[in-house]
Amino acid sequence: MANQLIQCVPNFSEGRRSEVIESIIGPFKETKGCNLLDYRADGDHNRLVVTLIGPPGSIQDALIQAAKIAIDHIDLNTHQGGHPRVGAVDIIPFVPLKNITMDECVAISHAFGERYHKETGIPVYFYEAAAKRPDRARLEVIRRGQYELLKTEAAENQDRHPDVGGSGLHATAGATIVGARKFLIAFNVNLDTKDLKVAQTIARLVRSSSGGLCHVKGIGLSLEERGMTQVSMNLVDYEKNSLYRVVEMIRMEANRWGVNIVETEIYGMIPVEAILDSAAYYLQLSDFSAKQVVEMSLLDLVGLEE
Repeated sequence: MANQLIQCVPNFSEGRRSEVIESIIGPFKETKGCNLLDYRADGDHNRLVVTLIGPPGSIQDALIQAAKIAIDHIDLNTHQGGHPRVGAVDIIPFVPLKNITMDECVAISHAFGERYHKETGIPVYFYEAAAKRPDRARLEVIRRGQYELLKTEAAENQDRHPDVGGSGLHATAGATIVGARKFLIAFNVNLDTKDLKVAQTIARLVRSSSGGLCHVKGIGLSLEERGMTQVSMNLVDYEKNSLYRVVEMIRMEANRWGVNIVETEIYGMIPVEAILDSAAYYLQLSDFSAKQVVEMSLLDLVGLEE
């Protein structure tokens, strides 16, 4: 179908060297049809998160070129950072936006994974809706042990072989995890304590895998340079668990240690409905609708609202 639009949020394992970051995002600026909406680098995580929107073909072409640059500059054998990773280009998720279905994004993921390995030499794992094995739908399962463990197990353990590329990983760039998924919100809550165990305990209480809030993934990290710790999360379905609910649960648990929330961070982009939902909660608005926001109504008038 014509005029298909997808979102893609590739994550690269580089958040400190500005010259490398600028080189990686170059193809996203230069490729016709690929719209670079946002990119953010975090030194503590040592990670670059890029947000793209455009037709599938343009985005895939730009991804190949950016991946080749990342391979030339990132060596996971020396890479250090707070965020879990298995590859120089760690994840590439495709998200359906307009005139395209999730099933079509799955097909794009599979075809792109084959092309990606052929042109870069990096093996590929498929996750979320594109997973070819049920146990690989969850990103954290593929990332278990991170690059340091996976580089051995991917070569020796058949159960951990990549989906594309045979056994083993790329010698310096590791593997890339490609998939299709719903819109995800990367959301961080920073705490006024240096005690990492507090953040890790709260993350365990909040995340769904430990019996916390459904559709929430989370880990505790140290922000050493800022003298804080962080509960770093992915909200994989913001319609079923709102930002305010996550914040208030963390606030409640932090009170047990006399710890306060310093600030929260939205990493990358976010649907307006997710912000308005929490604004309505904190302002105690009754029967509030997005149509009451002037800019949202203007989008209707010019025919841009999806």
